[in-house]
Amino acid sequence: MKDSNFLKEKNARSVWHPMAHPADCLANPPTIVTGAHGVRIRDVDGHEVVDGVGGLWNVNLGFSCQPVKQAIADQLERLPYYSIFRGTTNDAVIELSELLREFFEPDGLSRAFYTSGGSDSVETALRLARQYHKVRGEGTRTKFLSLKKGYHGTHMGGASVNGNANFRTQYEPLLPGCHHIPAPLTYRNPFNETDPEKLAQLCLQALEDEIAFQGAGTIAAFIMEPILGAGGVIVPHETFMPGVREICTRNGILLIADEVITAFGRSGSWSGSRHWGVQPDMMSTAKAITNGYFPFGAVMIAEHVAETFEKDTTGKANIGHGYTYSGHPVGAAAAIACLEETKRLKVNENAAARGAELFAGLQTLQEKYDAIGDVRGGHGLMCALELVSDRGTKAAIDKARINRLQEVAYQSGAMVRVSGNNVILSPPLVLTASDVETILSSIEAGFQAIT
Repeated sequence: MKDSNFLKEKNARSVWHPMAHPADCLANPPTIVTGAHGVRIRDVDGHEVVDGVGGLWNVNLGFSCQPVKQAIADQLERLPYYSIFRGTTNDAVIELSELLREFFEPDGLSRAFYTSGGSDSVETALRLARQYHKVRGEGTRTKFLSLKKGYHGTHMGGASVNGNANFRTQYEPLLPGCHHIPAPLTYRNPFNETDPEKLAQLCLQALEDEIAFQGAGTIAAFIMEPILGAGGVIVPHETFMPGVREICTRNGILLIADEVITAFGRSGSWSGSRHWGVQPDMMSTAKAITNGYFPFGAVMIAEHVAETFEKDTTGKANIGHGYTYSGHPVGAAAAIACLEETKRLKVNENAAARGAELFAGLQTLQEKYDAIGDVRGGHGLMCALELVSDRGTKAAIDKARINRLQEVAYQSGAMVRVSGNNVILSPPLVLTASDVETILSSIEAGFQAIT
């Protein structure tokens, strides 16, 4: 490895970073991570901290999951690559598909279409939703509905259904026919409603109104995260997703659950849809499917959707979509090992327990520091703090202050993620109670520095 001075000097000269202004990395050099073990990461200067971000919501099993690493090494030795395009396949992807069928059976999902990551999975689900209606003879169903503040990746389709202007405005015009309804966020919503159940009903009514306005026969699918992640960990009332499911079913609209974040235990349940007692028509997955060790994803498809494609005799069900690395054997081997470890360790149970501790600790911090306007989470290991300069007006905190908080928290022992005026936490699901305390104490050090 090159020495630290070389790495610090050359990074911004040769790398453009996602979700950042190219000039920002020149003025504010990023943390250079050079090692990791367990739930801790180590930077180029040897400073070690608890990773409160979990890589990027994906390193559920931590950085030292030897069975997954070994599975990757063994598969590279045996078969490093082969395509699953028509006419060929590989043994690893077949084995994985049967395991995923079993794992997602309670969600009503039985087929897998493989991708290289979350954005690919969303794009695939949107395409298959349109094609599904064409196969059924309802080719007018081309529109998509989604939630404001929802995040669905960065491909053209995903950006079009995204509910955050930051991922849209510089790339418009986007895909036509994409429409958004208010998110069930009690802290900020157009109805000024703070009761979660009442707000859920208002958002459901907004969905009904939008369907009536657009015409149900023009809408292909509604896509949503069971718990909104990148938008600031927005947890809907328990009636919301079941209400969406009923409305979609009644109007012939497919429900796509974007579970790139919530699948495989992060919410405290094995899937976010299962958390709310809902069976979607399709589910986009990625991230934790390989623990971040290999770029991989899958769209899980409900039996009734699969049968529509498989029984087609017109040729309309021919899938003209796929990726070079769809069903990559190394990714499939990693996913098999990851799924086995995920179930063996019962990480969903630990996520629920540690998540409750983290959420309670953040609520305690809110009582001490006026800069915390809202604390969100309480369902597994996904939490967020929304920071304000004034609780009365809910005005966003100054960017320099929240960046300073992040810096001090890192110096004090925990990596946290800043997104807008939110501090987002998504640590590995193998976190211990002691690790939770480290995260909380590090964040408090940050608040003491900016208060």
